[in-house]
Amino acid sequence: MRDVYVVDAVRTPVGKYGGALSSVRPDDLAAHVVRALVGRSPDLDPARVDDVVMGNANGAGEENRDVARMAALLAGLPVTVPGVTVNRLCGSGLEAVIQAARAVAVGDASVVVAGGVESMSRAPWVLPKPERAFPAGHQQMFSTTLGWRMTNPLMPTEWTVALGEGAELVADRHGITREAQDAFALASHEKAARAWKDGAYDAEVVPYEGVDLTRDETVRDNTSMEALGRLKPAFRDGGTVTAGNSSPLNDGAAALLLCDEEGLRATGREPLARIGACAVTGIEPQFFGLGPAEAVRKALAKAGRGFGDLRTFELNEAFAAQALGCLAEWPDLDPAVVNPRGGAIAIGHPLGASGARLAGAVAHQLAAAGGSGTGLAALCIGVGQGLALVLER
Repeated sequence: MRDVYVVDAVRTPVGKYGGALSSVRPDDLAAHVVRALVGRSPDLDPARVDDVVMGNANGAGEENRDVARMAALLAGLPVTVPGVTVNRLCGSGLEAVIQAARAVAVGDASVVVAGGVESMSRAPWVLPKPERAFPAGHQQMFSTTLGWRMTNPLMPTEWTVALGEGAELVADRHGITREAQDAFALASHEKAARAWKDGAYDAEVVPYEGVDLTRDETVRDNTSMEALGRLKPAFRDGGTVTAGNSSPLNDGAAALLLCDEEGLRATGREPLARIGACAVTGIEPQFFGLGPAEAVRKALAKAGRGFGDLRTFELNEAFAAQALGCLAEWPDLDPAVVNPRGGAIAIGHPLGASGARLAGAVAHQLAAAGGSGTGLAALCIGVGQGLALVLER
């Protein structure tokens, strides 16, 4: 098995739903990060890229089903560079990184671009085909932005609860209070705002040309416990999960350049990090938020590491209740290493891009810290899965 290196990682600023990036097609967002990523390694002949692997959770609209191939073409890569799109819902971007790394590790590829994209603003409505021709009645239209649609009636009802209700169930299981969730959300915004002010994201964020957006659009610098406390429960009467302690709807893209030793020499660059180990696990769908708990333990075990070895840990914050529930499952983890530059509650969660954003953030943080170290990226996934990736330096 070959070593797999993360040479570079970029992402767009994350836009809010209906915000600055809502005018940009998802295939154009994906093309932007692919073009920017390859352009940052001028010694690399673009024809050396063996594949482009992109995660996308929707695929129902302007992504044209295989947004990776569209992105490669729109980015100006040679037509000989192929592209494949993968879907593991919220984990799609990280799944793309894992699949690309696996191809490099077994020798099927030497240089791969891996990432993800989502435009939740531009996600279309879809209409199911009628059971018979020329129906006389009305037809139901479904939004593809987020969550269940056209649900199979054979699915048990407890599996198909709304994502927010799933977060409430995690809060119930672990006794997570509204105050704890709001405090976690506030810390996410404070850390993200501080990171932007300190220039911590300068090395990885590549603004989209022609759009006036230079930093993540949903970071709220001046929020407070009082402001968060005034928000009403969003999913359950008397519940604890609100819009303020949940991740928002977003648009964005991210990409990483993965290489083996030969590909690394072709770039003429020093890598940010090396891919260590990965794991994916399943859980009862209604408790999807706890999906990373076992995936993280398995990935660390494969890498021969423990929680005490982690220098940084990017855990996707789909909901504060979900993130706090996972932290409760890892008593040996130092919470101080988790999301040091803010998380998805502040930065945003463009579904197919988030996993690639997390992996790239870990690689950049390990490189910035210098020396040797271990990092981890993990996400919960709707319908009850968890995905984790260990990176080393």
